[in-house]
Amino acid sequence: MTAVPSAAIVDEVVDGLAVYRRGATPEVPGGRVVLVHGSMDRAASFLKAVRRLPELEIIRYDRRGYGRSVAAGTASSIDEQVADLLAVLDGRPAAVVGHSLGGVIALAAAQRHPALVPAVGAFEAPMAWTDWWPKISAGAAAVEASRTASPQDAAEQFMRRMIGDERWERLPSRTRAERRSEGPALLAELGAIRGGAPYDPAALSVPVVSGCGTESKPYHQDAARQLAELAPHGELVVIEGAGHAAQSSHPDAFADFVRQVVARAA
Repeated sequence: MTAVPSAAIVDEVVDGLAVYRRGATPEVPGGRVVLVHGSMDRAASFLKAVRRLPELEIIRYDRRGYGRSVAAGTASSIDEQVADLLAVLDGRPAAVVGHSLGGVIALAAAQRHPALVPAVGAFEAPMAWTDWWPKISAGAAAVEASRTASPQDAAEQFMRRMIGDERWERLPSRTRAERRSEGPALLAELGAIRGGAPYDPAALSVPVVSGCGTESKPYHQDAARQLAELAPHGELVVIEGAGHAAQSSHPDAFADFVRQVVARAA
């Protein structure tokens, strides 16, 4: 673990991962939560929601191969992703809230280490290893593109499916180049979640708050509902009007989702 000067944007580097820490407001002490981002994303996607949670100690990190952790290489399995999360936790228990693939990592960590992860929030965690998961998802399109194109082209295909061609073309050239450079990390984790179930919902012993948006793809909503039904201590939270990126589009509601998870951990 390497400390970084407070003036730096990154607060700490843990095993090559850029970590961002924000303590609770002294006047309103709250719980501790780690936020885990999804594929082709970074810790900054949670910033709008974080600003609405002054009472919580919040830890975010750029996962291996993304953002300011791109030089840390890629993780070839969910077990490696769980190991990174545990390194960030540093032996101190915390509720963990994951968005999309980040939710899969949070759930896998909770099943393996319930003492360190006393509650999980999973917002639209995909179930790409199941037979019913569609072959037309953004992840499936990226995997298909990688058969004949570079990882960088596969990353671009994924982003175009997620945000649309017009929005992709409007991104600054530097941003497009950064996202394309994350192709190896994307393909590694897409392969990992298609190789078998990384967790068993029925074996989760901790509270699980599963979330989805009413405007999300039907298969994302179905996965969230199945998780809430199958987890022994599961519950469903639906954010009205939100799509897959609820943490950015509906930060107030997503902040409430985080609070609910932290409350279940307590």
